[in-house]
Parts: sequence; structure tokens; C-alpha cells
Amino acid sequence: MKTYFECWVHVASGLFRQALAGEPELEESPLGPLQSGFFGFAATLSGDEAGRFALALETTLLDSPLVGEGIDQKAGWGELAREVAEAAAGELLARTGKKCRVEKFEKFEPSISEFQPTGAFRLRAGDRSWTILVSDEMRAAVAAGKSEAVAAAPAAAPLPSPGATSPGPGFDLLLDVELEASLRFGCREMPLGEILDLGPGDVVQLDRHVTDPVDLIVGDKIVARGDVVLVNGNFGLRVTEVAAPRNRLESIRCLF
Repeated sequence: MKTYFECWVHVASGLFRQALAGEPELEESPLGPLQSGFFGFAATLSGDEAGRFALALETTLLDSPLVGEGIDQKAGWGELAREVAEAAAGELLARTGKKCRVEKFEKFEPSISEFQPTGAFRLRAGDRSWTILVSDEMRAAVAAGKSEAVAAAPAAAPLPSPGATSPGPGFDLLLDVELEASLRFGCREMPLGEILDLGPGDVVQLDRHVTDPVDLIVGDKIVARGDVVLVNGNFGLRVTEVAAPRNRLESIRCLF
């Protein structure tokens, strides 16, 4: 069974190689105590696996423009570390069905007396390498609560969610129907003349900010919204809100 930590290692290996200059490799290394000269980032996650997942990175990383020339290296590492933390949550969902999400992401100064690493890695680029330490405090969050609830009320039936519909006879026949789903990042109305004038290098500005959720479209209906994540190098959607079941079923009507 995959854990969040294992998914983080897999995602970090790919994203570091893709996003950093020199395509560095992330390799496991012997675990040792935290020394001075580190900066850090921590993600607090909730869901089927919950807890705190923290990184301590060697400060000499900031001397090399691995995240790009002419930008704040620490801020760039923070953005990359957050992207990896969120993509690891998507990887965990894809591999195991466990749902978790980053509730808070922050930078911190690792303390030699308080930071307890549980994993160690070397990031190697050419003849240079840097230490990255991981403190994994993720735990299964709901297993104990579920078992206690079952023991206390074994005959209790789940309450229907608001807006739920009761499937009619023959509904099971539809469950294997394959539907085409697409993500909509935004839209814009343009005169035909502008469309015909488009060429390589032109930029079309959409009506949606980069921080706004994207739409999951089935047929011509929005069935969910969420945040874009990377899963195994591919785009994915971490769902943050869904339409009522009745509205989701409405999307099927326009396909038959």
C-alpha cells in the first residue's frame, strides 16, 4: 500500500528533474541529524491521511539558480515544494483512492533541537549535490473513528446527502457508460477577425484568474470544480466542490 511519503518521493523525483536547471536527480541517502544551514517548508494536510510533512533544504541551494535566473530562489523553492506536496496528494488518490489535501503551506526555520528527519536525500546536478531532509508526520486519520462508530451503532443507516436522487429501475445499466470529461480553464468571446489573425506566439487572455478553480465538464454541464495538479507528469484535477447528484445526472441527457 502506497503512503503519502512514497508518493512524495515519486512526484518529487519527476518534478525536480523537470522544473530545475540541469535536470538534477533525487537520490536517497543515509539518514543523519539536522545540521545548521538549512531552510524549510511545511505542509499541513487533512483527509484519509493527515498530519504535517516538512522539508529542510540545504541553504547552499540558494547559491545556484536552479529554479530560474533572476528570481528569488527561496520563493521559487517554496512554490516548487508546494506544487510537489499537492501533486503527491493527487498521486496518493490515483494509486490508493485515499483523499487528502494541503490545508496550509508555510515556510519555517528548521530547528536542530526540534526538527526530527525521517528521510534523507541528495539532489545531484553534475558534480554538485545538496542535502534535503524530510520529516514525515502523516498518519491515517479516519480508520479508528470509523471502527468506533460501527461498534457503537451497527444498525445505523447512512443519511442521504442533500439533493441526492433515488435511482430508478435499470439505473445500474448506465453506470458502465463511458462519458468524455474535459477541464475548462476559462473562456473569452472574440470577433471572427481576431481569430483569423491569430498566429504562433499570440496570447489569448481568458476570463479566469490563475488562482480560480477550473471546471470539470461532462456533456455541456459543470459537474465539479477543483485545482489543477500534476500526477505522474500529467495534468489532473483535485476536486474541491461537486454539483448535486441531480445536476450531475442532467449532464447525461445531452449525450443520448
